[in-house]
Amino acid sequence: MENSAIIRALKLAAQLMELHEENQFKIRSYTNAVFALEKLDIDLAGMPVDKLASQEGIGKSIAQKIHSLNEQGSFEELDNLLAITPPGVLEMMRLKGIGPKKIRTLWKELGLESTDALLEACENNQVAKLKGFGEKTQENIKQALLFNQAAVGKLHYASAEPVAADLLNLLKSKGWQAAITGQMARKTDIVELLQLVVATDKPSEVHALLDSLPEVEKNQKTSSPFAWRGKLEASGLAVEFIMAPSNRFINQAFIHTAVPAHLCYTDASGKNLLQIAKSHSFDSEEAIYQAAGLPYIIPELREGLHEFDLAKQDKLKDLVQYEHLKGILHNHSTYSDGKHTLEEMAVYCKELGFEYLGISDHSKSAFYANGLYEERVRKQHEEIDRLNKKLAPFRIFKGIESDILHDGSLDYEPTVLASFDFIVASVHSGLKMDEQKATQRLIKAVENPYTTILGHPTGRLLLRREGYPINHKKVIDACAANGVVIEINANPWRLDMDWHWLPYALEKGVMISINPDAHEKDGYHDMVYGLYVARKGGLPRQMTFNALSAEELGRYFVQRKEKLIQT
Repeated sequence: MENSAIIRALKLAAQLMELHEENQFKIRSYTNAVFALEKLDIDLAGMPVDKLASQEGIGKSIAQKIHSLNEQGSFEELDNLLAITPPGVLEMMRLKGIGPKKIRTLWKELGLESTDALLEACENNQVAKLKGFGEKTQENIKQALLFNQAAVGKLHYASAEPVAADLLNLLKSKGWQAAITGQMARKTDIVELLQLVVATDKPSEVHALLDSLPEVEKNQKTSSPFAWRGKLEASGLAVEFIMAPSNRFINQAFIHTAVPAHLCYTDASGKNLLQIAKSHSFDSEEAIYQAAGLPYIIPELREGLHEFDLAKQDKLKDLVQYEHLKGILHNHSTYSDGKHTLEEMAVYCKELGFEYLGISDHSKSAFYANGLYEERVRKQHEEIDRLNKKLAPFRIFKGIESDILHDGSLDYEPTVLASFDFIVASVHSGLKMDEQKATQRLIKAVENPYTTILGHPTGRLLLRREGYPINHKKVIDACAANGVVIEINANPWRLDMDWHWLPYALEKGVMISINPDAHEKDGYHDMVYGLYVARKGGLPRQMTFNALSAEELGRYFVQRKEKLIQT
């Protein structure tokens, strides 16, 4: 069993014990173990009990449970807790922002044993009348339920990607030409339909293969001889396989990749892309665009928005590519809530071929994330100086992810802020804001002369939590006026700033930084998801902040500080 699955099982056990009002000391032993395991950088699978027990924060009892998880996939205490918990109550525990104690009250006092019953209770104003709840909590629960309902059958692109790749490889292994199309090809942040086009003159054979797969469930009503439709068993995500004659494979793959608005583009002769694509067999998508008098447009951009302007202005070749990225900014280490040490993060970043690392652990107000007080800031800076000598010419830049406080100010006094090379300013608390409050809070932070990058501007967690509403234009205008970079947070749960706002930011001359917000070494690999949405938004290399070399970035930070001193 992977470490992450073990941690989830122990977390669930702790939550269930709290739900059933078990001994607090016992619960704390689980939560302490989870905290320790999240910091551990060793594979727990197959580890002997005595070695597990010797790890800090684990102990013999938890070690036995981890061993049982590795051997059997569960442990007795968890099984017993699950047996006495109604499935609907378990589902209620997955709601964001409501803990086991409140779930117990809803269960025991109102007799609610499903999310449907809970939603009905909210709509009937029963929840607000409970002690410790009130109308605000009731509304928050209702909105969380509605949000979860809307997310059913959807996946993050990063979660759907390996499933799509497996299906594609399966089809190809049987000798069929196939392509991933639709939302997956356009690399949308949320996927509602996983679609592939298959070249075959015998569609019944494709149907027979798909019918035999346990991972997918066929919808007999919506399927047809040339289309297999159904859903993934594990997630409920809709899947569709379009079967095309071999000589029309390129045509169909092209048509099913673009949105209708893209296909409506009309050339000088009055024909649109759809008509051109259907006119005769093409041997490449490039040939289809050529027939329309256009340069090749990458799948990510086929949204019917700004791609034709980029094409006509000859800007498509300027789009940022992975090899343009010279460094990785906005990362965390064990100084705050990261899994790996500063040196481990730096060495791995260097091994990946990057020129620099921007370390930006949490600031002191983020006590829940072990935020850095001033003395620990000085200690980290001393270690960075030592590592920069050791790892040269690779460079670590001194950063911090400073909490944007409720009034829009940043953590730390100006003298401490001035000690950093750069500052990522982000909101982590007080997320229940209306648009005016959120916008004012961000703008005040942006106007702080020490702010370098605005981090994850809306605080959204895709499929888990809506972001707070902001006036994007006003925030972007403030960044433009103050020379502040905006982050595309590449974590698949965030992808924030949303790519739809990139054209406006670029129009205003705002630079964009693609940041993974990595809390462990593997987090660096999320950069690719940030790159996808950056390219969807038309981000060129010259406007990408971390496409600057280490030397260029160092000079930028120095000049920004000098300007600060002069003003």
